[in-house]
Amino acid sequence: MIKSILKGMLIGIANIIPGVSGGTMMVSMGIYDKLIHCITHLFSEFKESVKFLFPIAIGMGIAIIASAFGLEWLFESFPVEANLLFIGLILGSLPVLWKNVKGSRIKAGHLVAALAFFGLVTGMAAFGGTEGAAADLSFGLVNVIKLFVVGVIASATMVIPGGSGSMVLMLLGFYQPVLSAITDFIEAATSLDMDGILVGIGILAPFGIGVVAGIFAVAKLVEIIFQKFPLYAYWAIIGLVVASPVAIALMGGFAALSGMGALMIAHLAAGAVALAAGFAVAMKLGE
Repeated sequence: MIKSILKGMLIGIANIIPGVSGGTMMVSMGIYDKLIHCITHLFSEFKESVKFLFPIAIGMGIAIIASAFGLEWLFESFPVEANLLFIGLILGSLPVLWKNVKGSRIKAGHLVAALAFFGLVTGMAAFGGTEGAAADLSFGLVNVIKLFVVGVIASATMVIPGGSGSMVLMLLGFYQPVLSAITDFIEAATSLDMDGILVGIGILAPFGIGVVAGIFAVAKLVEIIFQKFPLYAYWAIIGLVVASPVAIALMGGFAALSGMGALMIAHLAAGAVALAAGFAVAMKLGE
């Protein structure tokens, strides 16, 4: 139970940070296949699916709350260490992934799949490093529909390994507004501010419904791909995972190094420790 909650927290944090993939984090901990199965068979295998998904959902919820109360500060204060920690968590998934293709004959199509998805992730990061104009979240029918559609799009990229839902939200101009809406809602709920709570529900409810709808739709598609073309799927994911550290760098994950001067060595040393720790944690959680 506790281990599953911790996995959920890492997935949640990964989904919040632009350029980092929650789907990749699922792969790194060896739960991606089972999680997709539980989502697509939620009603036919309800008890078993809920037993698996519930603690992960709790962990993701904790991560979202943590993002409102300190995660942004962590990445602003220790950007190098935090990004290297996540790179370690991502790279720690490679040994787990390799087990799924080890011993199989490598075809040209496998390499094409890996290179294509490597290019997709790095291309999105290279050409999407800036945030779009902040979206208007004032309550209205058009915005409700818009939030639902954005939720579907974001969740689709959250589920796919290598895809970053938060980066998509950033490009669409919804990242900061939605993050602020979560923060405002939590603060309103803790202070019993009914007006603030209702405003938060008006924003987060359609977005959340869209996220759930997108997850179910994409999960079914992913399950079909894994059933019919498992080796191609795993090679594509390997390409996505290898691309993720490159994407983090292209998204400005190490821009802070240019202004550190004499502190650079200390931050790099601490970052190396964080990288090793992340790799070890991913290996342990993936067992």
